[in-house]
Amino acid sequence: MKEKLLRALGKGMIPLVLVLLLTSLSVFAQDRTVTGKVTDEKDQGLPGVSVTVKGSTRGTNADAEGNYSLTAVKDGDVLVFSSIGYLKQELSVGSRSSLDVKMVPDAANLEEVVVTALGIQRDKKALTYATQQIGGKELRQAANTNFVDALNGKAAGIDIKVSSSGAGGSTRAVLRGNKSLQGSSEALYVIDGIPMVNNKGAQPGSYGGTDGGDGLSAINPADIESISILRGANASILYGSQGANGVILITTKKGKEGKLSVDFNSSAVLEKVSGLPKFQYRYGTVGGDYSWTPVGTPEVKSDNYQKDYIEDFFRTGTTFTNSVGITGGNAKTSVYFSYANISSNGVMPTNTYRKNNFSFRQSTKMLNDKMTISSGVILSSEVSKNRPGAGYYNNPLTGLYLFARDRDFNNYKDNYAVFNEARNMDKMNWYSTEEKQNNPYWELNKDPKLQSYKRLIANVKLSYDIVENLRFDVRANIDYNNVLDDKRYAAGGNSVSVSPNGTWAYAKYTDQSIYTDGILTYNKSLGDFSLTALAGLSYQKNKYFDGMTVNNGTVSLQYPNVFTFANMPYNVIFNNHPDYSNTIKQGAFANLSLGYKDFLFLDLAGRNDWASTLALTGNQSYFYPSIGGSAVISQMLDLPKAISLLKVRASFSQTANEVPYNRVLPLSTIGGAGGPSGIGGINRPTQVPFTNLKPEKIVANEYGLESKFFHNKLGLDFTYYSGASTNQFLSLAAPSGSGYTTYYVNAGRIENSGFELTLTAEPFRTDHFSWTTAINASQNKNKIVELIASNPNYQVGGDNEGFASIIKAGGSFNDVYIYKFARNDAGQIILDKNGVPTKAATQTIVGNVNPKLLLGWTNNLTYRNFFASVLVNGKFGGVAFSKTEAFLDSYGVSERSAEARDAGSVPINAVTPEGAAVTSIAPYTYYSAIGDRNKIMEPYVYSRTNVRLGQFVIGYNFKSKGTNPVFKDASISFVGRNLFFFYKKAPFDPEQAMSTNNSMTSTDVFGLPSTRSYGLNLKFSF
Repeated sequence: MKEKLLRALGKGMIPLVLVLLLTSLSVFAQDRTVTGKVTDEKDQGLPGVSVTVKGSTRGTNADAEGNYSLTAVKDGDVLVFSSIGYLKQELSVGSRSSLDVKMVPDAANLEEVVVTALGIQRDKKALTYATQQIGGKELRQAANTNFVDALNGKAAGIDIKVSSSGAGGSTRAVLRGNKSLQGSSEALYVIDGIPMVNNKGAQPGSYGGTDGGDGLSAINPADIESISILRGANASILYGSQGANGVILITTKKGKEGKLSVDFNSSAVLEKVSGLPKFQYRYGTVGGDYSWTPVGTPEVKSDNYQKDYIEDFFRTGTTFTNSVGITGGNAKTSVYFSYANISSNGVMPTNTYRKNNFSFRQSTKMLNDKMTISSGVILSSEVSKNRPGAGYYNNPLTGLYLFARDRDFNNYKDNYAVFNEARNMDKMNWYSTEEKQNNPYWELNKDPKLQSYKRLIANVKLSYDIVENLRFDVRANIDYNNVLDDKRYAAGGNSVSVSPNGTWAYAKYTDQSIYTDGILTYNKSLGDFSLTALAGLSYQKNKYFDGMTVNNGTVSLQYPNVFTFANMPYNVIFNNHPDYSNTIKQGAFANLSLGYKDFLFLDLAGRNDWASTLALTGNQSYFYPSIGGSAVISQMLDLPKAISLLKVRASFSQTANEVPYNRVLPLSTIGGAGGPSGIGGINRPTQVPFTNLKPEKIVANEYGLESKFFHNKLGLDFTYYSGASTNQFLSLAAPSGSGYTTYYVNAGRIENSGFELTLTAEPFRTDHFSWTTAINASQNKNKIVELIASNPNYQVGGDNEGFASIIKAGGSFNDVYIYKFARNDAGQIILDKNGVPTKAATQTIVGNVNPKLLLGWTNNLTYRNFFASVLVNGKFGGVAFSKTEAFLDSYGVSERSAEARDAGSVPINAVTPEGAAVTSIAPYTYYSAIGDRNKIMEPYVYSRTNVRLGQFVIGYNFKSKGTNPVFKDASISFVGRNLFFFYKKAPFDPEQAMSTNNSMTSTDVFGLPSTRSYGLNLKFSF
């Protein structure tokens, strides 16, 4: 109408004032209130639906009956209707003042597809067991270099420990508790349906050592499309005994049809030490190693001692990660290629980690799309230098922490090596000759450690549609890793742990796994019934740790600091790697899934394995089945409107676990090098042949409930499980005179039970703002019901200089035993004749390492182009132990020991041998009695409970504009990890593991202190 008026004005037909008046009336006439009702697919009012004017901030929400009212609406406006679980709808208003809309359910939301065993995709509602899927984008939010660490708190039922050794370090992930005494209880990792090798290198102990890493670091997080966690054996039975502890299934990115696209990601993350012990810098020594003045001697004290050298020793760590992914293809062929580079400098000086990853995947359709050939290659090269270790020996932290406070640390820093004319070489400059202490800078600069890994994972797959609904898949995979571990300790260092001419610990070996399988799959719908069936055969040949090791220890090299084979002394043996393993496993498996009217499902599965490690026993062939059922109650019954989904499920399974290599009939080995003539011998096995050995058996049951409420705005997934592991592989001392030292038996029963709970919600969602939240909680109870009935005192594990992780009947996996104070019946500490506290005669259980409750709370928020993610991690219950604190007290360098000296005494409830009560004791007497190693460790057991801000991310998405944008999408974000604790009692981070083996979790013996990380993350898509 405005245009007509203007044309008339141009002809002089209408006065200008009248035109303006009519135009104003026309504009105001467009503004009006629009009302209506929003209904669901059942024509019932849908509450909470967001109604907004497209391109503006104006909007409202439908009331409890689905009614809405929106003011100031114009003819040209478009209303946007959105609600969780429904497709978004956009409707033009036009001249209407009333506008009703019927929402359409989002099929993708209701029919969620998940990846299961062997890489098979299935509808989640048809599953009879628990599984949880996490997207690759969520894993990469905080720029973690370790994707397993990124799972922490984001999935129920998984207890994760990460080595304190920094980038490239090993991890430990346990699902539903520890099940095996001699074998591994860790989850199986699978890439695109094929098991991957995750061999773990050596781990530190109390006497020292360095984390050897594991196979998971070869995976580039940028290549991960999603991760499915199959928590129980019910879900992973098709993988055989390998999947008995659950499966973490990695689905990688693949090529997509369409024009070429490029994704680029770059992150820079800084790392700072945040968890140092509390030290004192005001009490010194009387010329010795200990910062104490014994009772009766003048006290050495000053306020002018150096105070910052420990903090200054550590540097700011940096990790730079750059990755690029390229994808493209057409209707016949698709390709994906990626490259990633990690360059990391740890908080420990001289520690570096470099990694390069290449990944390639392709898929091609042939024969009128009946046949698909796909392949993939992962190449990874890792080099780690001077990875931080732990324990007493050859660890820079012992000398750093225990340094006598009255000495000049800078002198030892600047002059860590002094030239020794007699030997014509450098010698360590250090005031102490104790075996525990070295000059920290000598350790950093003169004792280099090198670890390198060169990894190839390659696979090829052929899929052929034989007839409609019948497909045959055949796959082959090779996983090859070349490992070098080279540790050199210079002559002139600590003579207790290093030979006079130096020590060389060298290992070089390869891991190789060849896997192939063939699977026939049939899918068919028959009226109300649906059928999915598969049957397959698999073959796997593993040769692990195939190589050699040599370590001269304290046997002197022929010439100082010449680290070559030719310089090894004649009486040092070149050995095969002690973990060498050469095995073959063949399997036949089948799975049948039946559905009725899309709400009743029955799942039957079975597998038979033939394991070479059980050859000659008659038990090398073993079968295990599973059965499960589920019912979608919400599709069977007319439930209240608030219930969008209600499903119940139950499953039962039995799996097995074969024994390690070379246990049934051990082989002889070549003996030592003998004398200078080189004549050696043969070492005969000292183990009794175990020809009636049976595989370990694991029986598991689980029951679950899944539900969604209020049109999928609230979700709940609850699982209760129980299981028992029997036929454990246990060793005993052979009878005297038998000619053997050990023999093995099948015995024992370990039970695990617990629950897993996941709550999800989207409390708010509009066109401009959304908030999703998820809480994961789980609990596992472990009980050692029996080990060997005829030997009730039998146990696994033993003393480790003051503490022990012991497994025995009546207890639980990883029970902690320590020496407490010796006390009388009244609970008073018994002193000896010199007034020194005494320790109990035997070690006593003080708790269990494993937490009683795992909790993770994830929140994701978006507002227009801004986004944020917050993760709170909590682990409740369990105990942690610190021998570091015991040493700090013994050496008088802890703030606790200084405060006791400030106070003049330590309060104590004690009694003399004569029965006289004692209420205070000299600090030196008290801490000398309880500190150091193998003494009274009672004060150094702490609660493992901790709650932390595990992850914080805030960023901005840039939206491209124009017809030819420079990029499709881009984002920048600030990332933070382990920023601070809301609650923690232990003086160290109990989740940062000194070791990821069974027995040293949540234990600190001069391990690297905890760190916090923060940085920037950039993403571009072209």
